[in-house]
Amino acid sequence: MFKKILIAEDIDSINIGLVNTLKEAYNVEIDHAKYCDDAYLKIKSAIQKNTPYDLLITDLSFKQDHRKCNIASGDKLAGKVKLEQPNIAVIIYSIEDRPHVIKSFFDNIGINGYVCKGRNSAKEMVTAVKQVYNTNTYIPEHLKFGLRETRNIEIENYDVLLLEALSQGNSQNEIKTKFKSEGVSPCSLSTIEKRINNLRNTFKAKNTTHLISIAKDLGVI
Repeated sequence: MFKKILIAEDIDSINIGLVNTLKEAYNVEIDHAKYCDDAYLKIKSAIQKNTPYDLLITDLSFKQDHRKCNIASGDKLAGKVKLEQPNIAVIIYSIEDRPHVIKSFFDNIGINGYVCKGRNSAKEMVTAVKQVYNTNTYIPEHLKFGLRETRNIEIENYDVLLLEALSQGNSQNEIKTKFKSEGVSPCSLSTIEKRINNLRNTFKAKNTTHLISIAKDLGVI
């Protein structure tokens, strides 16, 4: 089992609950940090002292306050940590439940596990920690279908904005105007039309209404 864990979480009640639950389940040393910058420095210091952490558990969102931070989110922290210590295991612990977003953390950062915050998520974390240690990966059951369905689908931020605009009932002309006013590029009518057709083909949607329905089912929007 892991011997040394670092938890990056800025909410005290969640932090304390998670620490207590993990300590009850495992004989493990646990440290914590309320800021991503502090977590990163702890990991670097531990490496220099030759006492590295085995596992990082981090939230995604950290509330901003008076302190200026260089690392503003858990996914950015995870990415920097993986570059600093490639063999460290990382579990993200967040309310984010959109499959395509979670998939990007596995694909682009190389995280080892993901746990959605909820009523029983602290106990689920016990299972996740054990599974990551034994098999190197943990994905919650309720997310497996969405992740499997989006595995071969490449979705860019532009596509998400386009799908969201369509789901709000905007016509292609209205999307063009909306994107232009918001500085979203490209915003030409021909590009928007082509991108919608590409999305329909990608999701195997019969029409735009069907496309929006599929995107919502998969948690893309």
